[in-house]
Amino acid sequence: MSPDHVLTFTEQVNAPAKQVYRAFTNSTALREWLCDEASAVARAGGRIYLWWNDGYYSSGEYQILEPEEEIRFTWRAKDDPAASLVKVRLSKRDEGTLIELEHSALESGDERQETIAEMQKAWESSLKNLVSVLETGEDLRFVNRPMLGITLDDFNDEVAEKLGVPVKEGIRIDGVVDGMGAQAAGLQADDVLVGLAGQEVSDWPTLTNALQRLQAGDEIDVTLYRGSEKRTVKMTLSRRPLPEIPETPAALAQVVEKKYERMEAALDDFFAEVSEEQASRKPVQDIWSPKETLAHLIHGERGWHTWMADLVGGFEPSYDDWGGNLQARIDATITAYPTIAELREELRRNCAETVAFLARLPEEFVARKGSYWRLGHNMVEQPYHFNQHLDQMRSAVESALQR
Repeated sequence: MSPDHVLTFTEQVNAPAKQVYRAFTNSTALREWLCDEASAVARAGGRIYLWWNDGYYSSGEYQILEPEEEIRFTWRAKDDPAASLVKVRLSKRDEGTLIELEHSALESGDERQETIAEMQKAWESSLKNLVSVLETGEDLRFVNRPMLGITLDDFNDEVAEKLGVPVKEGIRIDGVVDGMGAQAAGLQADDVLVGLAGQEVSDWPTLTNALQRLQAGDEIDVTLYRGSEKRTVKMTLSRRPLPEIPETPAALAQVVEKKYERMEAALDDFFAEVSEEQASRKPVQDIWSPKETLAHLIHGERGWHTWMADLVGGFEPSYDDWGGNLQARIDATITAYPTIAELREELRRNCAETVAFLARLPEEFVARKGSYWRLGHNMVEQPYHFNQHLDQMRSAVESALQR
């Protein structure tokens, strides 16, 4: 067995070496083109940990860091018998940067040939994605991934028991998007997905990993629970709609402001004839009242502020799981803002803060095209989440009127 197998790659990217260097040394930047989670301490002896949704991971440490010129780090993946070495050399070429990557000291016996071939393919696709992210901002893993056309809701042991679902892990559907595959396949709120195209899905990472292997137009089997009944349905995957991302913060802020104005008008229409009593009523014990839904929308907007600050700062936190929507937090917000008018004013103020933040995005952040594109896409995307909750509020009031 030879321990000195070497993979070599060369890519030319129309981006300055400073940005390419950052792509290999910053955790947020690494997530935007290479992996799904990352931790990076960019100093000699500092850690570099990379993780993918399919369960593959690599850990190592930086050995050499020469800003805008060279990066070296060790690489020991999940099933590797020993650590290997990744060397990245950067040099100015024409108006951009030439990337020369060498992955060496790989065990290359017969039993490792499949692993070596997979690594070759993975580096090739990842480096092409790096070029896309640095030049256009688009993460090809996301852009090329099809859509089911669903919005998600909490799912835990308590919810499973209430729904009569005999599993404790899965993807609970909150609603379906008009015109997309999930709606056409007959999926509905409170269905719990557990399988997709022959792969088990238990949470958001496993769902995205399953979708990354598929293409728009593929017909797949989707396995779900509707209450205690297990079903398998055929679904044709939808193409992901990609909105145009404004090039400047000012233009982005204007687009988002217009979106919020349309949402505000929809809330005006809804609450025009809704009383405080009606807005306070739950249709059933475990479904939010309209006031509780407004509190949730406020929390969502506050969450955008925190996420944007982390993204602009270049360091996003990583969480093992999602704790769900805490009723105590909903109750606290309604205690602080007890009327419809007060809740709506707080939501307006938070939306105005989002727009103001977008308008003031610093130039150095906009130059990081991957992060700017990701932020812009999330901000200008159709308000599926809001529309779903608006429908829920309508249903809650209709239920209250029928009592």
